[in-house]
Amino acid sequence: MTPPRPTCIDAAYLAHQRTWSLATFGPGPRTDGVLDHITKEVDEVRAAPDDLAEWADLIILAFDGAQRTGADPQAILDAVAAKQALNERRTWPDWRTAAPGRAIEHDRSREARP
Repeated sequence: MTPPRPTCIDAAYLAHQRTWSLATFGPGPRTDGVLDHITKEVDEVRAAPDDLAEWADLIILAFDGAQRTGADPQAILDAVAAKQALNERRTWPDWRTAAPGRAIEHDRSREARP
């Protein structure tokens, strides 16, 4: 049975995705397999950058990889929210000075070094 279309990505949605993924792709971390698939999907995004379905594939694979760490769905959502909050607190260079086609990295000069 097809689940109802979600109105948001929440813990219940991720739990459903986990059940489907484990039944379809098997148990275990499958880190190399997930990363291999992400690499292929990145190439598809490069070929069709306006195709939302290709971006969705990346999101789905990232959630699958995160769930395969053993984290529960709510912990994954909490980690995403915490990472976004951290990124918003960081210092970023002016995007207008960044090289086109290159990653814009945050300022690491004030971060503690191990």
